[in-house]
Amino acid sequence: MLRPSDRALHTRARTSRISCRRHAPVFHAAILAGCMMAVPAPAFAADYYAGKTITFMIGGQPGGGYDVYARVIARRLGNHIPGHPDIVVKNMVGAVSVKAATFMAQQAPRDGTMIAAVFPAAIVDPLLNAEGKKRYDPTKFQYLGTSDNGTRVCATYGTSKTKTYEDAQKRKTLMAASQAGGSTQQYASLSNNLTGTRFELVSGYKGTVDGLLAMERGEVEGMCGLDWTSIQTQHPDWIHDKKVNILVQVAIDEKPELTKLGVPTIWKYIKNDDDRNAAKVVLTQQIFGRPYFAPAGVPADVVAILRKAFTDTMADPAMLADAKKARLDIDPLDGEKVQKVVEDLYANPENVIENAKHALEQRPTK
Repeated sequence: MLRPSDRALHTRARTSRISCRRHAPVFHAAILAGCMMAVPAPAFAADYYAGKTITFMIGGQPGGGYDVYARVIARRLGNHIPGHPDIVVKNMVGAVSVKAATFMAQQAPRDGTMIAAVFPAAIVDPLLNAEGKKRYDPTKFQYLGTSDNGTRVCATYGTSKTKTYEDAQKRKTLMAASQAGGSTQQYASLSNNLTGTRFELVSGYKGTVDGLLAMERGEVEGMCGLDWTSIQTQHPDWIHDKKVNILVQVAIDEKPELTKLGVPTIWKYIKNDDDRNAAKVVLTQQIFGRPYFAPAGVPADVVAILRKAFTDTMADPAMLADAKKARLDIDPLDGEKVQKVVEDLYANPENVIENAKHALEQRPTK
């Protein structure tokens, strides 16, 4: 019996047009421009996945933003895979998704029956962490795409005396953070080192769910590196009732929605080119804000099936309705583009990478 990759050599590929024109409002302009594309549809696809189950591994805690996104997508993904395999969702929490990424690199099956959703910090970790390089190479993962081109923020709860980013440069502000390597730790440190804020980290929170609860309880004043969509999803009342102070938006490009609210971008506070280049290394991870991938070694024909299914799911009216109900932004990027962004990120000059490492060092707050 021929393997899928061999059978494809004997099968004339069909192509199908994917149009997202009617869903234009939910797509970033740059993505929309290339949204009409021809995607291979191997004839063996229906036979290959018929009767199979795909395990969808989520490297975040249940109820968190990454978990909510992945489950909304998993609910519809199987409908777009020929053969309609079952999708079983599992959480593997630990080390800011590094545990899940390590599992995908070292133990996951290479037959297309396991895919993962991880924090982008896990994709960047081997670039900035010598130990991370020993675990896995993110450029070898085979990306299906990302569901969101994310914007992160630094925010404080309404009871905090730190109401603006300028306040954060003047007074110590207690901020919740996960363990080392997580965005909540990294982005607070980056702000301190490159812009002179005085964020004092309280580390050890498992994820955004726990960090947001700590803000509400008064254990801490705020959190940095928090996905804007996480606040919208988990605490929409904070926004409506003005219970939260959004200090700064942290992303490569500004988010018009936040700019209209008067929230400045971090670029206003980073003055020299070396610091800007270092920050770009860190913030590039937000271009693939919610990445989904298969491990290395999955046959190219099977990866093509999964990539097409992901792209189709991102334009599925039922999925978009689910996302709207859950208050999720859908701003996708396809797998090939995510693959290139990751490869380009790892191609940065060594001096730029070293500057980025220094920008993320956690130092005592003055």
